[in-house]
Amino acid sequence: MRNAGGSHGSPPCASALRSTDVDGDAAAKEMGFGDLTYGLRIVPNTETTHNVIVCTLCSCYPVSLLGPSPGWYKSFAYRSRTVREPRAVLAEFGLELPGEVDITVWDSTSEARYMVLPARPAGTEDLAADELAALVTRNGLIGTALV
Repeated sequence: MRNAGGSHGSPPCASALRSTDVDGDAAAKEMGFGDLTYGLRIVPNTETTHNVIVCTLCSCYPVSLLGPSPGWYKSFAYRSRTVREPRAVLAEFGLELPGEVDITVWDSTSEARYMVLPARPAGTEDLAADELAALVTRNGLIGTALV
């Protein structure tokens, strides 16, 4: 497990988001969300890395992008345990990851928010962007579920 600091959109946006140097603010603006009051970093899931988002200090969350945060996201148990034992917390959400998959925990702050770019599900190669978007869930963007 690794601790880190502080959607399947349209095809051009999704490919831009998959780079390692993602400008989440520009991507959000391109998707019509306007200027964000925080820095947004998009962290892509891969075959070998799964990302999960938490805010250990309070409950910093990209409300303007994902809507109101779920109650469990604000809970002390989620905020503290995700950093210490992310695999166990994810299992409680029903997400059992293979042992060879590294889990990176991203800790949001008032200045920086994170959002997971879920890995494309197998068998979806022929789906249109809107069909892919329909598969994406809030929990998938937080990292507590696969898409």
